[in-house]
Amino acid sequence: MPVAGELFGCAVRSPLAHGLILSIDVAAALATAGVVAVLTEADLAADGVGDLPCDVELPEAASLRVPPRPALARGRVRHVGDPVAFVVATTREAAQDGAEAVAVAYEHLPAAVGVEAALSPEAPRIWDEAPGNLAFLDRRGDAEAVAAAMARAETVVDLTLDNNRLVAAPLEPRAAVGRHDPASGAFDLLLSGQGVHEMRRQLAGSVFALPEDAVHVSAPDVGGGFGPKNVLHPEYVLVLAAARRLGRPVRWTSSRSEDFLTSAQARDNRTRARLGLDRDGRFLALEVETAADMGAYLSALGPLVPTAAAASAMGGVYAIPAISVVVRGVFTNTVPVDAYRGAGKPEANYLVERLVDIAARRLGMPPLELRRRNILSVFPHRGALGVAVERGAFAATLDAAAARADAAGFPERRAEAARRGRLRGLGFACYLETARGRPGECAGLRFERDGSVSLLVGTQSNGQGHETSFAQVAADRLGLPVERFRLVQADTRRVPRGKGHGGARSLHQGGAALVEAIETLLDRARAIAAQLLQCEGAALRFADGAFAAPGGSVTLDAVAEAARDPELAAGGGRDGLAVLVDTALDAITFPNGCHAAEIEVDPETGRATLERYVAVDDFGTLVNPLLVAGQVHGGLAQGIGQALFEHTVYDAAGQLLSASFMDYQLPRAADLPGFELASLPVPSHANPLGVKGAGQAGAIAAPQTVMNALIDALAPLGIDHLDMPATPARIWRAIRAKQGAGTA
Repeated sequence: MPVAGELFGCAVRSPLAHGLILSIDVAAALATAGVVAVLTEADLAADGVGDLPCDVELPEAASLRVPPRPALARGRVRHVGDPVAFVVATTREAAQDGAEAVAVAYEHLPAAVGVEAALSPEAPRIWDEAPGNLAFLDRRGDAEAVAAAMARAETVVDLTLDNNRLVAAPLEPRAAVGRHDPASGAFDLLLSGQGVHEMRRQLAGSVFALPEDAVHVSAPDVGGGFGPKNVLHPEYVLVLAAARRLGRPVRWTSSRSEDFLTSAQARDNRTRARLGLDRDGRFLALEVETAADMGAYLSALGPLVPTAAAASAMGGVYAIPAISVVVRGVFTNTVPVDAYRGAGKPEANYLVERLVDIAARRLGMPPLELRRRNILSVFPHRGALGVAVERGAFAATLDAAAARADAAGFPERRAEAARRGRLRGLGFACYLETARGRPGECAGLRFERDGSVSLLVGTQSNGQGHETSFAQVAADRLGLPVERFRLVQADTRRVPRGKGHGGARSLHQGGAALVEAIETLLDRARAIAAQLLQCEGAALRFADGAFAAPGGSVTLDAVAEAARDPELAAGGGRDGLAVLVDTALDAITFPNGCHAAEIEVDPETGRATLERYVAVDDFGTLVNPLLVAGQVHGGLAQGIGQALFEHTVYDAAGQLLSASFMDYQLPRAADLPGFELASLPVPSHANPLGVKGAGQAGAIAAPQTVMNALIDALAPLGIDHLDMPATPARIWRAIRAKQGAGTA
């Protein structure tokens, strides 16, 4: 999307994970052909550019420490890729040449990589404000009740696991174009992002100290978001600051390598958990202690992910009377961590489902039976951490998954694999998502003069198909052809308010706002129609795009045309038939289901092949089943990728070893079976559409489903746990260790 007169920016990035900045020499860069300017942190400070905010709220007792995060490193770098300077030139190539010419002198400092290293007494302090590298200590639940329940438990299962760090790797890397109007002082930011209104708030309030209406943020079609594109990154500030200084638009486009080094990463928890059961296999208590890697800075939503978000789904679909959760947020010399598809809910469900499988093996009970014995069946159910689960058919999804996966016929398939020298496993896992995202939403409709109807929605599509599903909702309620509707989104000027996308919230929150807007519009249209038909509004019946009374009828289009006459339609005139409403909807929906995976392992090589995957889900009312299937497919691919392939690896010095697709493996089509999907919908009462979020479910359910199947395959060898990703090397070493052949 070229912009007239634009310049190109390139960041100079730290090669060290931790070091003092002794000097920055920009002379050679400024002498490079095509280079227009080089910005340093001193320039930003002189221009009054503020720091990137992390304004999340945790309970006061958590003592959240939020160190400053400048757009360019201030005195010290804290992860490889930390931006130190910003070169602006007439071409991208010239900007890159200029960036290579910037000379930065560093004093190397020891790095702390990984939560265990960062929490050790010998660890270097990353922030003066955070002794012990502790960003927060968050406690939830009733520790005394858990201790009492554990004391009387017949069986206590203990598990320590890692939830591996991930790179989001959207199809389209991040990109931004910044513009500044010197006459008005207003900024314009065009970017590949998924939360334009929140970015406007942060840019206006925290970074540039301007009124919100002085910052315009918009996004075109976005090639994947998954969470990291929801938050403000330093480069977005830099293109705006440079545009203001230079009086020309400034573009920055991330390379794939930069996306690995700078885009917010995800997950990365080390957790120790205990599950207590009585003699009948009933769950009594769950105790969880997590060290969550936050990276070098607190990203905008980072502290919420392992705390409030994870806690909302802790316990999953099971009745667990007592739960306590302690989470330590830890600073490390790595890329900051933030929300990624599911954001805390995958981690919580993975932990619980692995514990359930291990407990079943300890008790000598089929894993499905232990799940049935403890699954929620009475609703609403208020969990031990305070979340009230509205409704669902959890046991029915479990039974349906077992039937569709042919659990009864699995022993024969396992025996056949054994004859070929293979290990075969069948695994099941349930999941419970708490979908809402930010509460409340803005939506509106406007009948345009060209005959189209604009749908203004404050949520944002980055590949989910909102332009189809929202149009279906409007067409159904207004009785107009679906092709007449046009979705307007991701533009703070055209849609004045909005909460963006995240937390599988769009059809739940945005759809509810759209329904309210439609009802408001019809109320206004009814009054105009009554004037046109010379009757009482109560006498009108609306159906198939028209108002009808005993003496005649008028179409909604005719009403819209009449609404442009200010004498006929009070409050009309220029805007015609148009409304904009805000909802305060704060309810959560609970997508849920049970998935099954069948996996085969070659013990000679450690390679695991996913042979079959069955998903039985409850997403409430399905507005568009095909779009839902597409979202589930994508989520499953990401969840399977975490389980078997994706691994973000840093060395002890903080260098990212998996910094490209040569070293970071995403799942390919050949790695995935054909997904077998089924729906058992229980409509939600939390919104007028009866929908539940569908976008994150696959990523929430797949990791534990695949790992349970893998451990079922390896259990005959005495292996009861492996951490993700279960790469061939990791599986091979585990097998050799059990066979006494060493780990090579």
